[in-house]
Amino acid sequence: MLRLTDTVHSLLAARVRPGDSALDLTAGNGHDTAALARLVGPGGLVWAFDIQPQAIEATRVRLLADGLLDRVRLIQADHCGWLRHAPAASGTLSAAVANLGYLPGSDKSTVTRPESSLPALSTAWQALRPGGLLAVLIYRAHPGGADEDVAIATWAAAQAATPEWHDPAPPLGPRLLVLHRPGPGS
Repeated sequence: MLRLTDTVHSLLAARVRPGDSALDLTAGNGHDTAALARLVGPGGLVWAFDIQPQAIEATRVRLLADGLLDRVRLIQADHCGWLRHAPAASGTLSAAVANLGYLPGSDKSTVTRPESSLPALSTAWQALRPGGLLAVLIYRAHPGGADEDVAIATWAAAQAATPEWHDPAPPLGPRLLVLHRPGPGS
């Protein structure tokens, strides 16, 4: 079975081009950030955020090992305020991604919550250029995860695009939300 992260990376590969700009709202261990950095190429830029210092460091190490650090701006900050740190991204992003839940391999004491995730997703959605892609992987099994999923589903239904759901797992397994910003390439 195809993993949801593989689905995200396939969708990104179909949308992101060399020279583009992209956003990773939750850098985590750096897998999505590295995938975006490969796609934007040396002329592009990825902004990657995470509130946890160990996530920023893990992502930095991965990017350095892969020779991709020069095209990424790593910022330790809550994802809900990402636009304050990257105002140049507004209206330019070809893609934005988020993995909501907790840092894999952590003690799960720090988790995403609707009150920060919804503003982060809203500003990311608005910052996409026409034809841009928003991909949100929602992990639902941790405490608060199911509530965050419901809040995001409600938000997604109100956007000017039809939400595309990839939901292969049991009721509390991860699921993927994809939104395509209307415009060329969507």
